[in-house]
Amino acid sequence: MITIEDDYPDLLMKDTEYVRVRDGDPLVRVKAKQVERYDKRQIMELDSFSFEQFEEHGEKVNAVGSAGTASMDLNSGDVRLGGKVTISVDSEDIIIETDTIEWKDRERSLSGQEDVAVDIYRSDGTSFTGKGFSADLRSRTWGFSGNVEGIYIHDDEKDGEEIGFRSILPEGLYDE
Repeated sequence: MITIEDDYPDLLMKDTEYVRVRDGDPLVRVKAKQVERYDKRQIMELDSFSFEQFEEHGEKVNAVGSAGTASMDLNSGDVRLGGKVTISVDSEDIIIETDTIEWKDRERSLSGQEDVAVDIYRSDGTSFTGKGFSADLRSRTWGFSGNVEGIYIHDDEKDGEEIGFRSILPEGLYDE
């Protein structure tokens, strides 16, 4: 049962930096203007959130991101981001922008809401906009379950090719 006391944070911090470590190696650095920790619910609420994800035993930053807000489940490591979300992953040459997205730590996956647009950009000019975004970081795949449109740049050593497209699902499968 949640009581009135559960609505108040057990810990309130301003201008905070938090580093998550596994086996002595930093995994991610999180910064926030304000952090509220709720021990009974095992969540942290963060405002003006940013992060850096490390690889190679903390020697290299591979992904960075920011959001207006974040809600982190302290048990699972899952994070829900909201309010002008931007995530950039160097190794995949990809930038993701949206209003809300969720990270599932155990599954190593990102998912957007079915009705919220997600924009994807690459440095070669490729760009997609669609709804129902999902990404599986283990298999290095991503896609959309709803309508998607954009420009795909195929650049091989001979010549560059630009392909514009728009995907429209049959009526009833996807509502705008």
